[in-house]
Amino acid sequence: MKTVSRWVVVVGALVPAAALAQALGCLIEPFRVSEVGSPIIGVIEATAVERGDLVRAGQVLATLRADVERQSLAVAQSKAQAVGELRAAEANAELARQKLARAKDLADKQFISSQALEQARAEAMVAENRLAQAREQRDVYAREHELAQAQLGQRTIRSPINGVVVERYLSPGERVEEKPIFRVAMINPLRVEVVLSAAAYATVRRGMSVMVVPDFPGAGPRQAKVTLVDRVIDGASNTFRVRMELPNEDLSLPAGLRCKTDLGGPPAAQRERPPPVRRDGAAAQLQIAPVLANGAPPRP
Repeated sequence: MKTVSRWVVVVGALVPAAALAQALGCLIEPFRVSEVGSPIIGVIEATAVERGDLVRAGQVLATLRADVERQSLAVAQSKAQAVGELRAAEANAELARQKLARAKDLADKQFISSQALEQARAEAMVAENRLAQAREQRDVYAREHELAQAQLGQRTIRSPINGVVVERYLSPGERVEEKPIFRVAMINPLRVEVVLSAAAYATVRRGMSVMVVPDFPGAGPRQAKVTLVDRVIDGASNTFRVRMELPNEDLSLPAGLRCKTDLGGPPAAQRERPPPVRRDGAAAQLQIAPVLANGAPPRP
């Protein structure tokens, strides 16, 4: 016992800092949440999805009543497809060109006066202008058709992201104004948020991989990637936030779970184990680099 009392136990001399790190609590959230509404005021005609349905970007979620818009589209389409006025202008312009060519030939042979030639030239110019006007009018009709299509498209509500329908706020027959119709959450990938002390700021960097253990039955450790590190530390709590991206291709993890993560070092399986405990009677001492105070080896 005298020999033991002369030992100096150097705690932490051989234990890495990573082994002393503790798992931190974190929260798994949807990567993005969209409150899907309507760009215009209207009445819901039908809904295509319900709460819990998986949706893809661009998928139809609901439609509004659009009787007036459909009729406007039909009228605009008829105008855009009408070619009678354009063909008449083209034929008139071609006739005027031929008359001008004959007038020039007769004028060269001095069969008609120069006044008749100028009149034929003026008629050809007027016909060309009418043809250009008919083509411009056709372009206007095409733009009106596109406008009618866009107005009708606003009556169709589509999902902006891939995800799951979290909530449906309105039903068919209800009026849509400022309130959203659906809430859609992206769950692949997931977003992990963790709050760290300012002392750990230098150890966290963007792009590093971190092991996350979801608090969910049957869910093992998963690898996440740091995507955001706050550049402003909260002075009141002396903490900062870190955001991570967690892949969820199979959609096996729901959002809203609590989790554990350790940003202080490698996973627990890769850390060095602490040295064994040496027991001498009732006292237990850590067997870590025993050194005599006078530098001499311990006596047996």
